[in-house]
Amino acid sequence: MKKQIVQVSVVQSAKVMAAVYLVTAIPIVILAGLFMSAVMPAGVSIAMLVVMPVAYAIGAFVGVAIGALIYNLVAARIGGFEFTTAEVGAAVR
Repeated sequence: MKKQIVQVSVVQSAKVMAAVYLVTAIPIVILAGLFMSAVMPAGVSIAMLVVMPVAYAIGAFVGVAIGALIYNLVAARIGGFEFTTAEVGAAVR
């Protein structure tokens, strides 16, 4: 059976992706902070460990919110993503 996504929740989509980006950014920023600590003062490296993941998550929130708004406008005019579903396994009683 084909189904179509005709609208996505802008705020919910943005919140979920911001959280994913935040979690993704933490190990990357920690590694970058280790390398940066060799050439920068300690205060700058520590500040980067805090600020960069938060900035990355805020950027993701804004970017996904804009993308979701655009998706909703386009989907309303030409239709959304189509996908096919299938039943998997039979219920055993």
